[in-house]
Amino acid sequence: MDLTYTEKKDTRSGFGDGLTELGRTNPNVVALCADLIGSLKMDQFIKENPERFFQIGIAEANMMCIAAGLTIGGKIPFTGTFAEFSTARVYDQIRQSIAYSNKNVKIAASHAGLTLGEDGATHQTLEDIGLMKMLPGMVVINPCDYNQTKAATIAVAEYEGPVYLRFGRPAVPVFTPADQKFEIGKGILMNEGTDVTIVATGHLVWESLVAAAELEKEGISCEVINIHTIKPLDEEIILNSVKKTGKIVTAEEHNILGGLGESVARVLAQKLPTKQAFVAVNDTFGESGTPSDLMKKYGIDSTAVIEKVKSLL
Repeated sequence: MDLTYTEKKDTRSGFGDGLTELGRTNPNVVALCADLIGSLKMDQFIKENPERFFQIGIAEANMMCIAAGLTIGGKIPFTGTFAEFSTARVYDQIRQSIAYSNKNVKIAASHAGLTLGEDGATHQTLEDIGLMKMLPGMVVINPCDYNQTKAATIAVAEYEGPVYLRFGRPAVPVFTPADQKFEIGKGILMNEGTDVTIVATGHLVWESLVAAAELEKEGISCEVINIHTIKPLDEEIILNSVKKTGKIVTAEEHNILGGLGESVARVLAQKLPTKQAFVAVNDTFGESGTPSDLMKKYGIDSTAVIEKVKSLL
């Protein structure tokens, strides 16, 4: 894959632009926010659809219950706040009022992972994928760039059922097509290879592609798969790749416990036992710092991917 690119954009802007487009095409889409309109990039949607927006304030649990209620009248509510406040703070409300009742709520969670940066450990959620994937019926999506986040936002409005849509704060390279068709539960082959499979999600897809390009210079051929949907997981694309390479590295901006790596390990343990290495935060909280410094310190950048690949070889 050609790694030259011309721009960086934050994935939260992909959500905001996707929501704006939905506002123009789907009259049932409504939005709720917990006092973070600017951070969630909801401004344009609100400008165009003031009667379809609800500012709940810093009352996230209330927001989830209101969203659940709105679905009864046929609305498609998108809730907006940081990932930490979209999950741990409101887990009871999501479990009982949304997941258990199979309500058609789209939980839009921004500022996920370490790359929230300087706001520090209290706001850097590294447990959210695990929390949400354990809820029966909950779809969990973690797109990799601006274009994919916009496409995912539009796609989940067409899906009937609860969805957790996770995205981030910083600007990251835009490397997937603007006109892509987003298919829930279908992984994407980003780079073909024969020596090792790298299965990545979110920001770590780009880091994995960078790592693969560097390893290619050393004669190591890496197959890179973008798993934007962690639940339901595309088992077929993973198993087909591992049958060819015999080794796998999983890469994610999440705790090593409960994330993509464990989901992949379960599939491999049941269907094709395979040697696996994990690129993830190793069971710890984060700290305040720049996104790049934090990714380096906690071992979730391209250098960490390279090291894990070499450890398998």
